[in-house]
Amino acid sequence: MGSNGMNPARRIQYLKALGITQWQDRRSGPEVDKEGATRSQDRSVIEPSPTQDRATTFDQLAVEAAMCTRCTLHETRNRVVFGSGNVNASWLFVGEAPGREEDRVGEAFVGRAGQLLNSMLFALGLNREDAYIANVLKCRPPDNRDPAGEEVAACESFLHRQVELVQPLMIMALGRFAAQSLLKTTESIGQLRGRVHHYEPFRMPLVVTYHPAYLLRSPLAKQKAWADLLLARRSLIG
Repeated sequence: MGSNGMNPARRIQYLKALGITQWQDRRSGPEVDKEGATRSQDRSVIEPSPTQDRATTFDQLAVEAAMCTRCTLHETRNRVVFGSGNVNASWLFVGEAPGREEDRVGEAFVGRAGQLLNSMLFALGLNREDAYIANVLKCRPPDNRDPAGEEVAACESFLHRQVELVQPLMIMALGRFAAQSLLKTTESIGQLRGRVHHYEPFRMPLVVTYHPAYLLRSPLAKQKAWADLLLARRSLIG
């Protein structure tokens, strides 16, 4: 459901989950469609050719990922968590790596962190079906440890192809590790927040915010995350 059509009571519910008690839609200008993109925005420059079947290409890439043995994580994983959502989405959300539940069910962002991500999406007027959701790594690191450099390097081409195929109008990097991996930087999340970056080589706008799992541990940061979402939306429709 688009941001203009969401039930007001439902919107309040999801905004409360983000710690937002007062909200006013201050957008002006072009009409926004269900994916948060301006209807008049021309995506023809980055749209694939009409003969390319995106869904089929995604399926082929997912099969390749499921069979991947490029790093040692394939020895300990239960399931590859490739990514899910709308392959034509305007919004792409990228996290760090699958956790225990994601590894068990094979889907990104499930459990409490996934529920909070749903609230973040709904606050933007999106459903999960309106966005594409993925991780830097497709396999869970044992004990949820930080991904190793060689694991990131081995998995990078999968995310790169996902971004290339989705061609999002906005990328949200969720958490320090995702932000540093996508932007090739060692800057802290505090240094990276509050401005629009670009994901190379496609020059796609990217905004950094906190990972939903962090927001569950540090609820006071939810206001900052809401500010990040607003920055992304303003940049997308501006």
